[in-house]
Amino acid sequence: MIALLLAGAMSLVFTLLLTPLFIRLFHKLGWGQFIRDDGPKSHHAKRGTATMGGIIIIVGVLVSYFLAMWLQQRPLTASPLLVLFMMVGLGLVGFLDDYLKTRNQRSLGLGGWQKIAGQVVVAGAFGWMALQFPDKYGQTPASTHISFIRDLPLDFMKLGTFIGIAAFIIWICLIVAATSNGVNVTDGLDGLATGSLVFAIGSYIIIGFWQSNQSCNTGGSDIADMYKCYAGPDSFDLAIVAAAIVGGLIGFLWWNTSPAKIFLGDTGSLGLGGALAALAILSRTELLLVLIGGLFVIEAGSVIVQRAYFKVTRGKRIFLMSPIHHHFELKGWAEVTVVVRFWIIGGLLVAAGVGTFYLEWLAR
Repeated sequence: MIALLLAGAMSLVFTLLLTPLFIRLFHKLGWGQFIRDDGPKSHHAKRGTATMGGIIIIVGVLVSYFLAMWLQQRPLTASPLLVLFMMVGLGLVGFLDDYLKTRNQRSLGLGGWQKIAGQVVVAGAFGWMALQFPDKYGQTPASTHISFIRDLPLDFMKLGTFIGIAAFIIWICLIVAATSNGVNVTDGLDGLATGSLVFAIGSYIIIGFWQSNQSCNTGGSDIADMYKCYAGPDSFDLAIVAAAIVGGLIGFLWWNTSPAKIFLGDTGSLGLGGALAALAILSRTELLLVLIGGLFVIEAGSVIVQRAYFKVTRGKRIFLMSPIHHHFELKGWAEVTVVVRFWIIGGLLVAAGVGTFYLEWLAR
């Protein structure tokens, strides 16, 4: 428990106190946000605001996690290291996108398919490694089963070893691409994605802690409740890395809230979206992510629906602008009103996800 608290507290202090120094550095490097001309007019004043703030969170998480584990003399395990791999890997894809935007002073960095290719490479490597490194019970960080709150009977390995592993990696790539892009499109208003991620990733502190207490491997579950226990390694270590990320997000939010002094950038939104996906995969709660990340589903869904409707109707639109948060801005809502109301929606969906997780345990 001390390692969890240390990781969260140190990450929070890191981003809260050091973000102003990074803001000055990013301005000197010319890393300012480019604003689309076709976006809401109120956003034009944000041109030049420091971006790539995800670098600060990622560095803070890495420093605080490894320091907390060292101070508490806890051994490093595979699952949280895979979460960090995903966060750093997709953060690098996002950094390349952000860098091209700032260098070329345009709203497009990497092309759409280039970005997807980067996500697939990182997610594919993550998926392969997640089936390695068995613990002393023979359990690997990820399972080849599709999971909801626990593993479901749907096992990719029933297709055969080669096809099963290939199908599993494709499944992982779909989860990672959907989640990271969902967070990416949500990051359009001051503090919206950052605050929403606090709720979503914060839920994995609760889930990891509970799974650790009710683990089939450690005997943490009461004898009478052993049939309810959770399979899977490193649950508490996943809670620790989730706490480090949440601490970093909260400290960063101080500077990212309206009027933002710095933005996450694709470095942050892709990296942190990838971390959220990795936490869901490794905690065996893949389909539960539809609820826990429900706000990101809504945001990404609004873009898909808008584009599909536009093509089908040859030019008509459902929303004034997508993603949907811009629709409400153009309807006359103040930016901070949209952000807070979307936080409420996101928080309620996370509560529904965590509630579903706990009710399943009670129902068993």
